[in-house]
Order: sequence, then C-alpha cells, then structure tokens
Amino acid sequence: MSTVHTHTVSATEAPFYGAEWRKLMMWLFLVTDALLFAGFLGGYAFARLASDTPWPDREAIFSLNFITAMTFLLITSSTTMASAVLAARNRDLGKAKLLLLVTALMGLVFLGMQAVEWTHFIGDGARLDGNPWGVPAFSAYFFLITGFHGTHVLIGVLVLVLTAARSMKRENASEMVEVGGLYWHFVDLVWVFVFGCFYLV
Repeated sequence: MSTVHTHTVSATEAPFYGAEWRKLMMWLFLVTDALLFAGFLGGYAFARLASDTPWPDREAIFSLNFITAMTFLLITSSTTMASAVLAARNRDLGKAKLLLLVTALMGLVFLGMQAVEWTHFIGDGARLDGNPWGVPAFSAYFFLITGFHGTHVLIGVLVLVLTAARSMKRENASEMVEVGGLYWHFVDLVWVFVFGCFYLV
C-alpha cells in the first residue's frame, strides 16, 4: 500500500502560477517590448558605428538643457507613480487617484515638450529621408525611436487616466494601479536609454 503525499500551497507562498493574470500579462508584454526597443537602439548603434560620415554634433542640433528638463520630468513622474502604487496598497484610493492624475499630467507635459523638440528639428530641415547634417539615417532613427517612445507615453497617459476614472471602486484597485505602474516605469526606463543614445553619446 502506497502513501500519496500532497502539498498544500500556503497563503504566504507566492508561486509564479498564482500571480495575478493582469500583472503576468503585463510582464510578458514588457519583455517583448523591451526586445523591440533593444532592436531599434541596437540598429541605431550599428548604423552610427558603421557610418563613414561623422555623426552630427548633438550640441549643434539639440537644446540639451531642454532635453534634460524633459528627462527630469519623466523621472519625477516615476516617483509619483510609485507613490500612487503605495497609496493603493494601503487602500488610500483617493490619494492614489490624485497621484495617478498628477503622473498623467506630467506625461502630457513631456509629450508637449517633445512636440516642441520635433517642431524645431523639422524646422531645421530634418526629414525621414535626409537632413542638413550629412547623415540621412540620423533623422530617420530619431523620428522612429523617439516617436515610438512618445506613442508609449501617450498610451501610458490614457491607461493612467482610465485607471483613475474606472478602477478605484473595484476590489482589485491596488492590482490595477500596480499594473499601470509597471508600464509607466518601463516607459521611463526606456527613455533613459534613448536619452543616453541620442543626447549624451
């Protein structure tokens, strides 16, 4: 006669298969999206290193103080997003809602600043197929990567606003805020790499 041993998962254990499905799906999406951004930035780095023509001087094209202010704003928004997640976990949903909206507002300001940057860039003669600085691929990669990131920021703003408007009364409000926070922190992290590639190196 054999004895069958069973194992009951306690409430303190957190196996991966017990993860909240929205959070798991978000992690899977972020991994694939990170690979896509890595491909874009890797292609940009390869094109730059393989170019026979010197890459344009960033200080002659961009206002680095303006770009630094954009970066500071987006990094600060990660702080308000983290505070929103903490407030939601503590069931202070009113504070969480306010912080979500503040974070979304910072995202909108960032997009407005990016629109100003694009306007000046286009006004200086940059196009997808060429620019006055000699390396056609430079402006093409700039529009592709910063535009793709800007689209992510816009989606993030919509997610945060919808979460603040519709999810605060749900039982899983803290989980919804945390899922939105994962996406927002990812967007902020990607910008650090974009900022480094285009404006610092």
